[in-house]
This record gives sequence, C-alpha cells and structure tokens, in this order.
Amino acid sequence: MPGRVALKDGLLSTIEDARTARLLGGRCRSCAKFSFPAQQVCPYCSADECDTVPLSASGVIEVCTTVINRPPGYEGPMPFGFGVVELPEGLRVISRIMPPERAAAGGRVKLVLETLQTDAEGREVVTYAFAPVNS
Repeated sequence: MPGRVALKDGLLSTIEDARTARLLGGRCRSCAKFSFPAQQVCPYCSADECDTVPLSASGVIEVCTTVINRPPGYEGPMPFGFGVVELPEGLRVISRIMPPERAAAGGRVKLVLETLQTDAEGREVVTYAFAPVNS
C-alpha cells in the first residue's frame, strides 16, 4: 500500500490528521522571536538556542494572488492561490492559499493539508496550505 509522505520533513507536526496538524516553527530562547521553518540558529539574533514549537493553525492573509501558469517543476493543481499569511505569533508565512477565488487580503484563514501530487512510488505527497474561513 503506497501511503502518504510529507513534501519536506520537519514542516508539519503530522500529515495524518488535518484537525491537529500544525506548522513547526522555531522560537528563540534568547530573543523570543518565532521563525519558520524551525531551525537551530535564530535568524534574528544568531543565538544557537531555538526550540521547535507548533505554530497557530489560523491567521490573516496579508497579500495574495492567483497563479494561472504552471511554474517549472510544479505538478500540483492549477490554478492556485499564493500569498503571505500572518500568524498570531507575529510571523509571516509564504503559502499556497486554496481555493484562490475565495482568497482576499485581510481574510481569515486556517491551516489545511493538501495532496500536492503522487510520487513515482504511488504515494500522496502532502503539503500545507491555508484556506479561507467563513466569517
């Protein structure tokens, strides 16, 4: 049975349950700033003391656009939304936003898991995106 695989290890807490999935970010013990993706060295103060922490599953779209031409190497669904989502931690994350026709700057969004493509071994390749929530 082929199964599922994350697009990149270390980005998400789980790919099995969308309700509990969270992006994994870094939080510096020295300056207390968050970063994404998680990393050992703080990109703000260069301290070598970042902890991996789950980030909020909701945010607000800062800016977004709809991509209608397939980027080189991209095999996922078209068209797709692409933009910047601000999380409550004060962190801005570049992300796909689905569905693009419901995405607008200032709109509230929630983290979702999406199958991006099927790999050569028949596994679903899972990534994150944000989806507009009804207000």
